[in-house]
Amino acid sequence: MESTRQKKISRLLQKEAAEMFQQELRELISGTMLSITIARVSSDLSIVKFYVSIFPTEKTEQVLQNINDNKVRVRYALGQRIGKQLRIVPEPVFFVDDSLDYLDNIDKLLSNN
Repeated sequence: MESTRQKKISRLLQKEAAEMFQQELRELISGTMLSITIARVSSDLSIVKFYVSIFPTEKTEQVLQNINDNKVRVRYALGQRIGKQLRIVPEPVFFVDDSLDYLDNIDKLLSNN
């Protein structure tokens, strides 16, 4: 169960990270569209899990690998944005959110019947 503080920080991190990838870290996503669908902060606020959706899906693994290779740079850029609001910048962890692909697959299966 997330506390109110965790929810507020999650929303802040999701918003700031999305803007950060659109502006400062555009070269990391290299011609793809990245959206952060969910941000979840651990109870001690030391880790943030970002679930990202990447379009086109063919480049998902490449973009995720590029982001993970530059995790220190991502955390630094995030710290520049939220440094005044949080004492410690949480360690970012990135996961692929494939829920849209899953829904699309279910849609195709249902339309075939």
